[in-house]
Amino acid sequence: MRMILLTASLLVGLSPMSMAGQIYKWVDAQGVTHFGAQPPEGVQATTVGKSSPPVPKPPAPASGGVIGDQKAIDQKVKQQVEEQEAQLKAFCEQARTNLAQLQNNPRVREDVEGEMRRLTDEERRQRIDETRTQVEEHCQ
Repeated sequence: MRMILLTASLLVGLSPMSMAGQIYKWVDAQGVTHFGAQPPEGVQATTVGKSSPPVPKPPAPASGGVIGDQKAIDQKVKQQVEEQEAQLKAFCEQARTNLAQLQNNPRVREDVEGEMRRLTDEERRQRIDETRTQVEEHCQ
C-alpha cells in the first residue's frame, strides 16, 4: 500500500514539470517586462521557460586536432618506455658484471675516500647477496 501511495505521489509531483509549456518574455510599449504562456500578437517575445540553455561550442582543435595530439602523446610515451628499457638493460648488464666479479674474485677492493680498501669475506658475501637480489628482482 505504501509503495502505491509513494508512486502515485511521485507521479503527481512530477507531472507539472513534464506538462509545463514555454514561457515567453516581452516588453510592452510603456517599457514594462511581462512573462506569460502566450505572447501578445504583434510583439516580439523571447522564450525563457522550458527551452534548454544554449550549448557552448567545444574549443577549436589545436593544430593537428585531437588525433594529431594523441599521436604526439603516444610517440612521447613510446620514447619514454624505450629510454626506461635501455636504462634497465644497462643496469642489468652492470649488475651481472658486478656479481660475476664478486663471486669469482676473493680479493675485491673498493675506493673509500680516495683510498683503496679490501672487502672482508663477510662484506663480500653481503654484497653478493645484495647484487643477486637486485638481478633477480629487476632483470629477467
